[in-house]
Amino acid sequence: MKKILLPCLAVAFLASCQETENKTNTTSETKTEQAAAKTEFFGDKITEDGAKPIDSLLAMMGDKTELNCKLSGTIDAVCQKKGCWMELKNGDSSTVRVTFKDYGFFMPKDASGRTAIIEGVAKVEVTSVADLKEYAKDDGKSKEDIAAITEPLKELVFEANGVILK
Repeated sequence: MKKILLPCLAVAFLASCQETENKTNTTSETKTEQAAAKTEFFGDKITEDGAKPIDSLLAMMGDKTELNCKLSGTIDAVCQKKGCWMELKNGDSSTVRVTFKDYGFFMPKDASGRTAIIEGVAKVEVTSVADLKEYAKDDGKSKEDIAAITEPLKELVFEANGVILK
C-alpha cells in the first residue's frame, strides 16, 4: 500500500507544481497583453512619429494663428460629463484645451495622468465667458469658481482629428 501511495503523492505534487508554473506564465502574459491594451486610438488613425512635446507649441506657433501639428503631453483634466474635451499640461503649469474634430469621438473620463499623442490644428482663439463657465461646470468646479469667470480668455486651443492614449 505504501509503495502505491508514495508514487501517487509524488505525481500529484508534480502536477500541482506544473499548474502553478502555467498560472505564473499566464499571469505574466496577461500583464503584457494589458500593457499593450492600454494604448488606445481615437478618431483618425495616427502614429507617434514626429510628435513634439506640448511645451514646444508656443514656440512652434510663433506669430501664426493656426498650425497643423502633432503633439505629446500628459492629460491634466477630462470633461467629466462625456469626455468631450481634455486639457494637456504645459511646462509653465498652464494647460492647452483639446477638443475633437466634429465632436466625432470622446476620451475616457478617467484618462487624467495618461499620455496623449494628438494630431490636428492648434489655434489662437478667444474663448467666451459662457464657454469658460461651461468648461468649469463640466470639470466639477464649485459655483463660486464658476461665478468668478467674468472675462473671455485668449488662449491656445487644439482641435484633434486623432488621438493615441497611452
